[in-house]
Amino acid sequence: MSRIGVAVAALALAATACSGGSEPGPAPTSAAPTPLAEFATDTLTVARSDFCSRVAPAAVEDALGGESGSADTWANGERARLADGGTDVAHEYGCRWSAADGTTAEGWVFAPPVTPGQAGRYRRAAATADGCRAVPDAPRFGSRSVAVRCADGTTAFHGLFGDAWLSCSVTLAGDSGGPAAGDAVERTGRWCVSVAQAAAG
Repeated sequence: MSRIGVAVAALALAATACSGGSEPGPAPTSAAPTPLAEFATDTLTVARSDFCSRVAPAAVEDALGGESGSADTWANGERARLADGGTDVAHEYGCRWSAADGTTAEGWVFAPPVTPGQAGRYRRAAATADGCRAVPDAPRFGSRSVAVRCADGTTAFHGLFGDAWLSCSVTLAGDSGGPAAGDAVERTGRWCVSVAQAAAG
């Protein structure tokens, strides 16, 4: 879980953990990357359950810029490995893929249901996480959405889909999170479309 995920998750620890949705199906064999600006997220419903097996392998390669060298998954109530090497009990379902150069792609959905009011607080927490700032004019990702760029090279989108708070990020090796964010935002947007499609599956 990235620093943004930790900041937002800290606000959700008091929520009652529960899951929804059905068992995940098989992973897609292929999927054409779709720009987030061209993907309608307003009416998409996301299940608060495991979705990682449905993320298209082609989407992982597009996000990483090459093949994945390792993958981690976590589920509600399990101990999850944090990006800084520590661990914490997860109140979400999520997954992370890593490339040999250190680039990572993540997606996670909170297990507890999230209200619009809570989503507003999570949005503010993501935008004010240490070293992060909101991306102006970013494409929408569900409702109450926010896109952020961080000094560690992470670009992330967060948003509310029904009662599910869904997040996705790409951390690019060698990216200092500077103002030239266009390529990173577009790349992360394509990744987030694939995460949303898998989580809605």
